[in-house]
Amino acid sequence: MELAYIPSPSRGVIHLGPIPLRGYAFCIIIGVFVAVWLGNKRWIARGGRAGTVADIAVWAVPFGLIGGRLYHVITDYQLYFSDGRDWVDAFKIWEGGLGIWGAIAFGALGAWIGCRRRGIPLPAYADAVAPGIAFAQAIGRWGNWFNQELYGRETDLPWALHITSTADGRMPGYYHPTFLYESLWCVGVALLVIWADRRFKLGHGRAFALYVAAYCAGRFWIEYMRVDDAHHFLGLRLNNWTALFVFLLAVVYIVVSAKKRPGREDAVEPGAQPSDGGTEAKSVEAGDGPGGEKAEIAENTDTDKAEQTGEAGTSEKAGTSEDRGAAGEAESARKS
Repeated sequence: MELAYIPSPSRGVIHLGPIPLRGYAFCIIIGVFVAVWLGNKRWIARGGRAGTVADIAVWAVPFGLIGGRLYHVITDYQLYFSDGRDWVDAFKIWEGGLGIWGAIAFGALGAWIGCRRRGIPLPAYADAVAPGIAFAQAIGRWGNWFNQELYGRETDLPWALHITSTADGRMPGYYHPTFLYESLWCVGVALLVIWADRRFKLGHGRAFALYVAAYCAGRFWIEYMRVDDAHHFLGLRLNNWTALFVFLLAVVYIVVSAKKRPGREDAVEPGAQPSDGGTEAKSVEAGDGPGGEKAEIAENTDTDKAEQTGEAGTSEKAGTSEDRGAAGEAESARKS
């Protein structure tokens, strides 16, 4: 008898009348909101406008969902197109099955469209949203817990996941909670990117590339623990090879980008106000900032002095002219 374990929910859906409320879908939705919220804060800090991240997410999120589902269906086609399977199930995204590789690739395509429409460089946008995406993945992985899927090998560890479902060939028992491992890893990736971005001022897509590389490193060993059906090549699961390949691409991008375009972008959105110092400088020039009122008073005082000096000079000149006129009249009288 196991003294400690992680229980699985008895069901992954609750019906509110005729409306099904699915735990998997809620995890995805909450993750998207967190990603947009954090991405918006980071975008504003980089000098962008509030709301831009959400506007571009309108393009990125649907593309990401479509891409994630396509990758899953293509790489696990036997679940939907083999004998005894119903191909209509391929469209039932709420039952689980999103490939992160396809989600990121197609999501980037949607983000590129949104960025292009607003004249925004995609790498800058990707850097802003990278930690939020990692947090979204951390939340989204709990959808696998609701569906009792994507667990690892059997274990007697106190944090073992208790699987009770027998659907789709599952064997009730105690397994490694790989969904939890990946969720915690994604939280660590998000914190790493935030720290590295502040420490090294990452720009031109390098913060996003760091997220990709760090995630792939964790996904490689977590994927190796899973026991669900998957295609294998040279002894490794397909997703292991994908993680390795994408990891290398991300590392190469970081190295090459740092040499060709060091530093961070000076501006990330056309027409946006500077985020640091720009507003304050304009306020001081206008006399609204600290010391601005004194500067305005001093300026008015100098103006008053100049006006008084001018009036005095005019009066002096007028007086001199009058004296000369009087002297001339007296001289004329004597000569007469």
